[in-house]
Amino acid sequence: MDVSVHFSSASDDWPTPQDFFDELNQEFDFTLDPCSDEKNHKCETFFTAADDGLKKEWGFHRVFMNPPYGRTIGHWMRKAYESAMDTAELVVCLVPARTDTAWWHDYAMKGEIRFIRGRLKFGGHKNSAPFPNAVVIFRNPNGDLI
Repeated sequence: MDVSVHFSSASDDWPTPQDFFDELNQEFDFTLDPCSDEKNHKCETFFTAADDGLKKEWGFHRVFMNPPYGRTIGHWMRKAYESAMDTAELVVCLVPARTDTAWWHDYAMKGEIRFIRGRLKFGGHKNSAPFPNAVVIFRNPNGDLI
């Protein structure tokens, strides 16, 4: 794997560090990963790019979402927010802390925001990401659904 591609704008794929996911999963008990592939999925139920998680229903799941960090991130954040307001029990999003963007103001600020101290090391790489991250949590206002 060419590490330089993963730490540049050439790729919007930032595989979640397993230990970071495990800590969140212990708290939230996730059941769906809508932004993954056959190798890096974190839940038994997952959607790949071919499945197009933006078009799928996320209903009645506890969702962990690490979306593509490129131009479509706003679409993913809208889907996460709307799913949590509809049928998903909750959606936990691992996103870059881009507080100056429209998607941050339109969606992230509607959730519970946990800023991550330091920088994550994605995909088992030795070097940290060149940007800070945050966890944004959208909870269904109707409480536990499953």
